Amino acid sequence: MSSYEFAEHEEYEEHVVPKTVYLTIFGALMVLTLVTVAVAFVDLGNLNVLVAMTVAVIKATLVVLFFMHVKYASRTTKLVVIASIVWLGFLFFITLSDYVTRGWLMAPPIEP
Repeated sequence: MSSYEFAEHEEYEEHVVPKTVYLTIFGALMVLTLVTVAVAFVDLGNLNVLVAMTVAVIKATLVVLFFMHVKYASRTTKLVVIASIVWLGFLFFITLSDYVTRGWLMAPPIEP
């Protein structure tokens, strides 16, 4: 054996989730899908996008927490998920800031 000592690995413990939790989350996702469809047919003005995005974020959170088992994961996994969301927000920010400022750089139209 080499001069390096190998650390003892902790025993991997799997978290068992009851089927009722999965069925409850599935039901919540279906209800939220119906809410999204219903809101699409109602004219709320500028609030349509806000309501649709709010429902989408709630649905994504449920999927990440329960179906991807992040709720029962280690702190490192939760940190990686949060860092990914922060990074995605940063990318959206720099993309949208570029998009918003493009109108300022347009040259005036040339008249014949």
